[in-house]
Amino acid sequence: MAEVKTITDAVRDVAYPLTGKAEEYDPLMELIGDARFVLIGEATHGTHEFYEQRAEITKRLIQEKGFTAVAVEADWPDAYRVNRYVQGLNDDPTPAEALQGFQGFPSWMWRNTDVLNFVGWLRQYNDALPENATKVGFYGLDLYSLYSSIAEVVKYLDKVDPEAAKQARSRYSCLEHFEEDTQAYGYAASLGLSDSCEEQVVNQLMELQRRTAEYAGRDGQVAEDEFFYAEQNARLVKNAEEYYRSMFRGRVSSWNLRDRHMAETLDRLVAHLDRQGRQTKVAVWEHNSHLGDARATDANKAREVNVGQLVRERYGGDAVLIGFTTYTGTVTAVSNWGETPQLKQVRPALKGSYEALFHQAGLPNFLLSLRQKNSAIAGLRQSRLERAIGVIYRPETERASHYFYARLPEQFDAVIHFDDTRAVQPLDRHTQEETQEPPETFPFAV
Repeated sequence: MAEVKTITDAVRDVAYPLTGKAEEYDPLMELIGDARFVLIGEATHGTHEFYEQRAEITKRLIQEKGFTAVAVEADWPDAYRVNRYVQGLNDDPTPAEALQGFQGFPSWMWRNTDVLNFVGWLRQYNDALPENATKVGFYGLDLYSLYSSIAEVVKYLDKVDPEAAKQARSRYSCLEHFEEDTQAYGYAASLGLSDSCEEQVVNQLMELQRRTAEYAGRDGQVAEDEFFYAEQNARLVKNAEEYYRSMFRGRVSSWNLRDRHMAETLDRLVAHLDRQGRQTKVAVWEHNSHLGDARATDANKAREVNVGQLVRERYGGDAVLIGFTTYTGTVTAVSNWGETPQLKQVRPALKGSYEALFHQAGLPNFLLSLRQKNSAIAGLRQSRLERAIGVIYRPETERASHYFYARLPEQFDAVIHFDDTRAVQPLDRHTQEETQEPPETFPFAV
């Protein structure tokens, strides 16, 4: 008990209290320095403070450090509709309309009031920029949009090359037999009950890439952006097809494929945006489980990798990883995949966890730099429990469903703790959420 008390006192001494003033994030801005990648996590998929403060930090990165891209744990086509809106490139009249693409379960992750406010701010910021200035974009990194991405590839080819569109329809028809039931396809293909569509989706991506010069060079930057959008959809179809087959080979295989896809998408996005003549800086929004370095958690024993680890390995000190924690409060979540979202009470964190230790520090909200060399950070290096609540929250099996062991100072560069948090407010009040994809990341669904 004395050890915990000593660490608690040390944490209290070096933490930066947060009371709502913008300048209180100055130490975080100093820690970030000239980094190109700032990965900002969340301990749940349904907590207002995480979304709100992630947006506030990102605004400062955009205004003060020249960040021009926000990449999020969302499907590529849905996020790209938002991207077109914030850059003034489509006909959506409002942020709410721009977010209409996020209709599938779990829609509240992106159709909530905090994201709505941030998207509105992005549009206003971009509209006020001088002519020819680089506008801030909004992009998705995830791979669940298999069928909508197929539709986007064909739609693009219908416009630029109708004959190629016919060929794409023929190749993708392999997947039509499952009526957009990706889990059924993965099951049948993995067991040999149906032909795999791997060859067809790979060939379609390769064919599109062979036409790069022809398609992308037709009409300057606009045509280049449209080709990149289509190419990424084709790459997503290839990776998603493999992902759904991998689900029946085990969690580690599908988890690694998904996170490698997100890291690869980030790399390709940066390479594409860099062609505009400046080094792109990106804020990445995902769950802690994706953005905290997996090598510092239980996941490493299972040979799982994640986006945070892959970005650190590739970019080193150019990447800063920021986590969030909470002790108690409310959260928007479900008990089972596909159910209507509920306002759920978050149980007080388990004894011995990082969250409980931070609660004992007696500061309602604070920022803690984990790069410091002092007794507080040294004490936190001991492996402890850490909580992860995703789309699903099951308080009745709290320890088994939502905790894992981690070494926080190796997992993140900084952590932001909000002791008592409240749930995000969804834009919709559905009687039943539309279920498009199966739960892929048991037990966390993150």
